[in-house]
Amino acid sequence: MPILHPDRLFSSDPSQRDVARALYEEVRDLPIVSPHGHTDPAWYADDLAFPDPTELFLIPDHYLLRMLYSQGIGLESLGIAPLAERVEEETVDESSRSAASSVEVDPRPIWRTFAEHYHLFRGTPSRLWLDHALADVFDVEAELAAETADEIYDTVAEKLADPDFRPRALLDRFGIEVIATTDGALDDLRHHARLKHDGWGERVITTFRPDAVIDPEYEGFARNLDALGESTDEDCGTWEGYLRAMAERRAFFKRHGATASDHGHPSATTADLDTGECRRLFDRVRRGGASAAEAELFRGQMLTEMARMSLDDGLVLQIHAGSFRNHNRFVFERFGRDMGADIPQPTEYVRALKPLLDRVGNEPNLTIIAFTLDESTYARELAPLAGHYPVLKLGPPWWFFDSPEGMLRYRRLVTETAGFYNTAGFNDDTRAFLSIPARHDLARRIDCRYLAELVCEHRLSETEAGEVVADLAYGLAKKAYNL
Repeated sequence: MPILHPDRLFSSDPSQRDVARALYEEVRDLPIVSPHGHTDPAWYADDLAFPDPTELFLIPDHYLLRMLYSQGIGLESLGIAPLAERVEEETVDESSRSAASSVEVDPRPIWRTFAEHYHLFRGTPSRLWLDHALADVFDVEAELAAETADEIYDTVAEKLADPDFRPRALLDRFGIEVIATTDGALDDLRHHARLKHDGWGERVITTFRPDAVIDPEYEGFARNLDALGESTDEDCGTWEGYLRAMAERRAFFKRHGATASDHGHPSATTADLDTGECRRLFDRVRRGGASAAEAELFRGQMLTEMARMSLDDGLVLQIHAGSFRNHNRFVFERFGRDMGADIPQPTEYVRALKPLLDRVGNEPNLTIIAFTLDESTYARELAPLAGHYPVLKLGPPWWFFDSPEGMLRYRRLVTETAGFYNTAGFNDDTRAFLSIPARHDLARRIDCRYLAELVCEHRLSETEAGEVVADLAYGLAKKAYNL
């Protein structure tokens, strides 16, 4: 039996399945718009062959790392070096490197470990994405397991050596019309500069992510502000100089193709303080030692400041709220960020967003896209807000919920109140390059399934459903992100 069933994710009801099939045929080959993600811009700028299957599939994917770690598999055995050893690698030559390192560096044993534990991903979206990539991109017919690990490794490795499997060629093969990376506010964007020089600047764009210079609880915050000042020739010791520096960095990112900013805050808190209060708050966080409440207030004020700047420069404002990041202190201190230890938490939006919406909620030339990890807020808070305020759009199911069931719940919870056209289409939000077509295919299939249900219940005509599914797959994301 093939790994990829042609009717996967469609309803088992025959009449709904037939409608879903017809709708899917209309959108399956539409170009992919990927307006928010975390792939490495160096991949596209350098356009070198991916080194091996492990580096391509496993290392960048925190979904995989967290599941394997939860079953007692050490990150070192998966090729993840502790921070201390990464510093050592940068400062000593190969011959001087410690032989006592516990980190597995050979990609084949790492792949074998992954394959031996592939059963852990049964029932998860990761399994769907991985099966899709192996079957559709590499023509692998066997299921990944301990006994097939080497065979599949060799098949993938051989194809990765082919120029047709380099990053730019895969962008074409996948039908990716435009893809956005997400880069820190202090990034020099040299990879995007090279892409622009090579004529790829409109195909691979950047997104402005200023968390490191907005969040007082971010490690090295004071040093980051110093670097911000140096890069902009502004005095980041003052509130006014800090705002000018932020505006300059936003302009720099726009010159490299950015159409959006992105803000990963622990809550959706916003604030609208007067200038004197802002100066005093900035002085406290700038000196260090601000309380948790002051740090939260500062992040909230900066969301409002970012919205004001968006009115000037046109960047779409994305709010990714609700993650308790780096929850596992041991993993964070040993390995750093993005190791799968981020956990959803309850998030309130009605009161949290009100200061921001009071200030800019009725502006016709501003788009704010809100994401959540708290599904309980969709029907109660976010859908009613997006169904009223002109600036507000709902982002697609995010992170823990970009899954078949999560996507279906999303449509059922938000559509009756916000409709389809107060949502921002789909974005894949991934670090794992090969999962991009798989994630978009999954989203298209689930939307076809949901719309087929509406058609068969005579709540929507099949013609209307065809128009809607094309917008969900393609048109809404282009419009929301000004692409």
